[in-house]
Amino acid sequence: MNPEFPERFNMTDYFLYDNLEKGRADKICLYYRDGQWTYGDVARWSNRAGNALRELGARMEDRVLFVLPDCPEFVAGWFGASKIGAVITMVNPLLTVSDYAYYLDYTRARVAIIAESMVEMFAEAMKGAKYLRNVLVVSQSSQDPAGPSVSLHPFTRWADVVEAQSDELTPADTSRDDIALWLFTSGSTGHPKGAVHLHHDLPFNTEVFAKRTIGVREDDLTVGVPKLFFGYATGTNLLFPFAVGGATALFSNRSTAQKMYEVIAKYQPTILTTVPTMINAMLNAPEAAGADLSCLRFCYSAGEALPPELYLRWKERFGVEIYDGIGSAEMFHIYVSNRPGDVKLGSLGRVVTGYEAKIANAEGNAVPTGEMGQLHIKGDSAAICYWRNHEASKEKFAGDWCFTGDLFHQDAEGYFWYHGRADDMLKVGGVWVAPIEIENCLLQHDAVLECAVIGHDAGDGLVKSKAFIVLREGFAPGDELTANIQNFVKTTLAPYKYPRWVEYRADLPKNDRGKTDKKLLKQT
Repeated sequence: MNPEFPERFNMTDYFLYDNLEKGRADKICLYYRDGQWTYGDVARWSNRAGNALRELGARMEDRVLFVLPDCPEFVAGWFGASKIGAVITMVNPLLTVSDYAYYLDYTRARVAIIAESMVEMFAEAMKGAKYLRNVLVVSQSSQDPAGPSVSLHPFTRWADVVEAQSDELTPADTSRDDIALWLFTSGSTGHPKGAVHLHHDLPFNTEVFAKRTIGVREDDLTVGVPKLFFGYATGTNLLFPFAVGGATALFSNRSTAQKMYEVIAKYQPTILTTVPTMINAMLNAPEAAGADLSCLRFCYSAGEALPPELYLRWKERFGVEIYDGIGSAEMFHIYVSNRPGDVKLGSLGRVVTGYEAKIANAEGNAVPTGEMGQLHIKGDSAAICYWRNHEASKEKFAGDWCFTGDLFHQDAEGYFWYHGRADDMLKVGGVWVAPIEIENCLLQHDAVLECAVIGHDAGDGLVKSKAFIVLREGFAPGDELTANIQNFVKTTLAPYKYPRWVEYRADLPKNDRGKTDKKLLKQT
């Protein structure tokens, strides 16, 4: 039976304040640097943050823009904004002035919460902002900050306004169907779009995926590679553990293989949220040889398909299970996944109970078992639209169904097999080719550390595959190696799938989700 939520409902009660009712006020739920906070601490701090946002002009249904690295203030501000009925919008704190100008215009945020290091940049981005009234500035130093260096009215120190507020906060009278937050798409074409979610959406996925499918527990402690502004991490590294009375450890630094080994050693988490790119980086880091990850119960992997070769290497080295799955901003989180006791190597698992899935052709009709088509998904965490984009909303959402744009086939046992994005497919000699198939093959070659495959037109109007490759230590680029790699693909896959061009790189560009940014590769 699918979960149901009362008419008068606020997701903050579900994720945070219910823990107080269940006697967890003194239980540690948050670690950061050398500090720790209990559920009672976070609840009081969130109340103060909500009162501060109201004082600064945020009202029910107003947008609040979060531009913060992972830190305790992110958590307090997130729950405080939700409790007063404001709409949460979250973006990467490592973008450009023009990006922030776009987000301020698009969200029409009344209040923004930013890191102290961003003040100069944000002042520039705000010059054309018509709706912004105040900016809360969070210090990331261990000392009491001197305050914003820009003398403009909207900038206010978090410490000055939040810590002066009452520990009690009157909640907004929200409905389960009120707008709660926007999750931004990855923006692979054009500007990112805001997928508009309601107060019941995130709790729905938490019930059916985190609790019933994966089995997140009260004794779990989570650590994440992706940052909290990304919905994948918002769920796995904040909301899911809080929903069961667990805990999370945050760090504001950039996620590197070295940093992940350091964080795991310090906090001894039971769950790691990661992505295939980081799995690869950790396996190839010097620390891998002596690292002990036995504290982990399992890892989530999402964002891009996990190559079987990486899964096998990770299991052999660390003995820790990886549950690979797929989700989206439009559905909030994962809806097809491997799970405890049910991992099928190379697949993305089965549909999460509570969702419905079908693989359909261009006309929207289901295709036979084993045949490739586009994945359509239905479930009660679906966004209601893209904000201010009616045409894209009509293309993505049709009745209860969301068109994912991902190509899959489903086998006779119900497992889903990923073939890439519909707009990534290449037609070589009149035959469709999935870049992910070539990439998985290349990763099996001894010389290949990382790779990405795109379509390339050399000027004759004929598109063929091109591979960008990062080599392992001890291998050097050259015609002989290129021919060897191409012949390896020819003899492993159908010969026409081999990459006609191979370009060697020191590294591959990544987007803010940790995925290889093929959009940038196509521009080279």
